[in-house]
Amino acid sequence: MRAEEALAALKAHADPERAVGMAAYHKADRPYLGLSNAITGDLATQWRKAAPDRAALVALAQGLWDSNIFEARIAAGKLFLQARMRPDDDLAWGWITSVVPDFDSWAIADAVAQGGQKRLVQDPGRLDVLEDWSRSDHLWTRRAAFVFALPFCKSRHPSAVEQAARRRVLGWAERLAEDPEWFIQKAIAWWLRDLSKRDPDTVADWLSHHGERLKPFARKEAARHLP
Repeated sequence: MRAEEALAALKAHADPERAVGMAAYHKADRPYLGLSNAITGDLATQWRKAAPDRAALVALAQGLWDSNIFEARIAAGKLFLQARMRPDDDLAWGWITSVVPDFDSWAIADAVAQGGQKRLVQDPGRLDVLEDWSRSDHLWTRRAAFVFALPFCKSRHPSAVEQAARRRVLGWAERLAEDPEWFIQKAIAWWLRDLSKRDPDTVADWLSHHGERLKPFARKEAARHLP
């Protein structure tokens, strides 16, 4: 599948009226086609399964991304959603990390993060990249550090690697607890809230030491599932 063919397939489903509303909602200045998440996701799944190799998948992702069309960038991120890639080489991870500086929309950032999360789980050593992101001057890159690391919140019986990852992300949250950006506060709260479902004691302890440094809405969100 060439990028031109994929873009034509996306445009075939365009809904101009819905596109106007999406542009107003997402606010980022780019073309919108008005596609539902279901359509975009289904097409991305078809293209991923049909790709002959990893290099072709990355080339398709780049072509979609370069169009700057909202749905095309969403689809590009969804091309890497499979849980395992054998081998999980740096082609996919390299593409994913290369577009993080372009993030300017939570929806696009989260679509790319879904694939990034799976690549991170396959190689937790990639947390070193997220460590650098957490210190970035770019709002969306800092946010990505937390969103990409969400899978490490999921286990009720974490491995030693998962425990180390949790401690590391909690350290980022401590360092950024007074970050004035709403999206950073929200990302920290999201990560703590998800962790609290499996490890409430750790989150309660973190909040007892650092919670007052968060903005009130973030502190409340982080503690939503605590007793």
